Amino acid sequence: MRFLKSLSVQVLLALALGLLAGVVAAAYGGPAAPAVIGQVEAVGGLWLNALRMTVVPLIFAVLVTGIAQVSDAAATGRLALRAVGWFLVLLTCSAVFSILWVNGFYALWPVDPVAAAALRAGAQAPATAVVAPDFGTWLKALAPSNPLKAAAEDQILPLVVFATFTGFAITRLPEARAKVLVDVVQALGEAMIVVVRWVLVAAPIGVFCLGLGVGLRAGAGAAGLIGQYVIGAASAGAMITVLGYVLAVTVARVPLRRWLQATSPVMATAFATQSSLACLPAMIERSRDELGVPERVANLILPLAVAVFRMTSPAVNLAVCIFVAKVYGIHPSAMQYVGGVLVALAMGIGSVGLPGQVSFIISVAPICVSLGLPIDLLPILLAVEVAPDIFRTLGNVANDMALTTILAREPPPRGAAGQA
Repeated sequence: MRFLKSLSVQVLLALALGLLAGVVAAAYGGPAAPAVIGQVEAVGGLWLNALRMTVVPLIFAVLVTGIAQVSDAAATGRLALRAVGWFLVLLTCSAVFSILWVNGFYALWPVDPVAAAALRAGAQAPATAVVAPDFGTWLKALAPSNPLKAAAEDQILPLVVFATFTGFAITRLPEARAKVLVDVVQALGEAMIVVVRWVLVAAPIGVFCLGLGVGLRAGAGAAGLIGQYVIGAASAGAMITVLGYVLAVTVARVPLRRWLQATSPVMATAFATQSSLACLPAMIERSRDELGVPERVANLILPLAVAVFRMTSPAVNLAVCIFVAKVYGIHPSAMQYVGGVLVALAMGIGSVGLPGQVSFIISVAPICVSLGLPIDLLPILLAVEVAPDIFRTLGNVANDMALTTILAREPPPRGAAGQA
């Protein structure tokens, strides 16, 4: 029964019980059931608002400290700088691919309008009208004239731009002053993580209360729609995992059989632990001993990749948002998708190292807001994050090892012999 101690399992069970209780109440509770469940559901709303209140300060804190971390890593040598360049290119490819793949997935397997309407009613979040901005308006809004106002109004993309400029500006300060500012911002982020952890202790209760309302108004059809979401999100992570194998075979030129032999134990560990950090020792050992990666490359690139590179984060996080858009019948414009990709990249780097439940909220909510989507479904989707999270870890591990092998095969720049 040890698995019952897992918060993810507890939240999943709470969702299932909440949905079931809501369905039973709708069938047998009589006219008084909606009023009673409405009062209980308010507890879930309180829990959701407690999560929301940490999003803006966490965004600012993790972005500033994440940029400082990436800047420090890039300054350690040309090999690390090349790695950071690869990170940015591959993360962008991951985000763009996800938009195409997941929209195609739902084109082939459309969200059922009746089930979507029921789930919307269960979440009690209105389908907000999205006004697609023209390019000039979008470009002008990138720089917030008042960052505090942007934060108060949930204007996430301008806030991300402000935090990004602040992070790079801090790296230009004298080392002593920069360290003071980074320490203060990092402390703010850590304090917010403590708050989120406190809130997540009550996650089973909050999700159960929200699940009651979903079950009451959405009925059993909600379960099928949530299952469709899990498949869609997991498929995005699975395709990024396949991309890692393709990069290893085509770019790093590792024979497929050798790659499978080298990575199989690491992938098994990733599947079991759902933690890239837990796989790091095995990744270093297998890359060095089985793939012939020089020790200095493996010891530098793999810890750096685990620290600042999560290949599947933009893909799966955008998959979550696209599902929400399909449920609410919202069609983000091309410019909104550009903004969503930028936010996804920033969150993918900035949220590395956060606990799984925390990183889901802090990574997905800003992207949803930047696309003009409500976030009321996220606690329900958090409850079933266990399955997509397996493919997140598998994709991250496969691409970490593939990129390390690629960098080991790349010839160093002229005059850079001996530099790392």
